[in-house]
Amino acid sequence: MDLNTIMSRHVISVGMDAELHAVRQLLSTYHIHHVLVMDKCRLVGVISDRDVLASISPFVGKPTERSQDEWTLRKHAHQIMTRNPITARSDMPVADAALLLLNSGISCLPVVDDAGAVVGIVTWRDFLRWSLGDLTDKTCRTELAREAAQDSGSPPRSAAA
Repeated sequence: MDLNTIMSRHVISVGMDAELHAVRQLLSTYHIHHVLVMDKCRLVGVISDRDVLASISPFVGKPTERSQDEWTLRKHAHQIMTRNPITARSDMPVADAALLLLNSGISCLPVVDDAGAVVGIVTWRDFLRWSLGDLTDKTCRTELAREAAQDSGSPPRSAAA
């Protein structure tokens, strides 16, 4: 199975000069954790929800908010993005991509085509869904084998067989 099977094709992106308040709003509106940063249709960075939280003042929106706290929402995407993000191709095996994610200490992989154009994104949540789907399939096969064995009177066989 390759990334083409599990990746999200709907990718939210911003330009390099997008302000943090706009990025924050996109993350909230679309219930996502990553926004890609583009420059002339070319991927140049990734911003995670954690990057946004780390970059804005903790007093924003609080009664103790000051003008300098609000100013942190005016930072630009290029000021907080992770530059030169690690990417993957859609034909990369899911297991290889999961290892790349784990070994790199990142939480998403933008998926690009041969020309470098973004065609999707895959996150740790996609890998978790894939893993649970595989686990669910194995559980179902095991239960079906047990039911079949009970019907035939023979001992159940392993689901892996």
